[in-house]
Amino acid sequence: MPSTVTLVRHGETAWSAAGRHTGRTNIPLTPEGERTAARLRDRLAGQTFDRVFSSPLERAARTCALAGFGDRAVLDPDLVEWNYGDYEGRTSREIEAERPGWLVFRDGCPHGEQAADVGARVDRVIDKLRVGDDRVIVFSSAHVLRVLTARWLGLAPTEGRLFKLDTASVSVLGYEHDSRAEPVIALWNEV
Repeated sequence: MPSTVTLVRHGETAWSAAGRHTGRTNIPLTPEGERTAARLRDRLAGQTFDRVFSSPLERAARTCALAGFGDRAVLDPDLVEWNYGDYEGRTSREIEAERPGWLVFRDGCPHGEQAADVGARVDRVIDKLRVGDDRVIVFSSAHVLRVLTARWLGLAPTEGRLFKLDTASVSVLGYEHDSRAEPVIALWNEV
C-alpha cells in the first residue's frame, strides 16, 4: 500500500494567535499551544507511524515532542516555515495597508521567499515521503504544509492558498485506489 502522510500544524504561539507572519523567528508555544499540542497524543493514540519528520523550529519540534514523537523525529530544514523576509512578524492587514491586495501565495515576500522557493523545498520533502510504502507523520507550520499539500496533489505551489490550516490541526494525505497516480487529501484540518 502506498504511503499515507499525516500533517500536523504546530500549536498556538503568541504570533499565530495575533495573526502575525511567523517564518524563521523561533518563538515558543503559548500555554494554550502547549495544551492543544499535548492533546494530540490522545488524538493520535493507536496510530503507528514508520517515520517522523519535523521542522527544526521550536514550535513544531515542541508540538512533535508533546504529541509523543519527539524521540523519533528527523529534523528537516526543508520543513521550516515560509521565509517572510521584510514581512516577518507583521499581520496581513499591516502589509496590505502598504501593498493593497497582497497575497503571500501570489506575491511572496521582499527579501524572503516566493511560492516557487517554498515549492522547491517541499518537493524535496515529498521525495523523501514517497520513498517507502509506509505511514509518515510530519510536524510543521501552516504555509509550508499548505504548499506541501498543493505539490502532493500535483498543483502549483501558489495553490496552497486553497487549504486553510488551524493550529494543532491534523490532516492526512494519501492515494485513491492505493495508486500513486491518484494523490488525494484523505482528511483535512481536523481540530
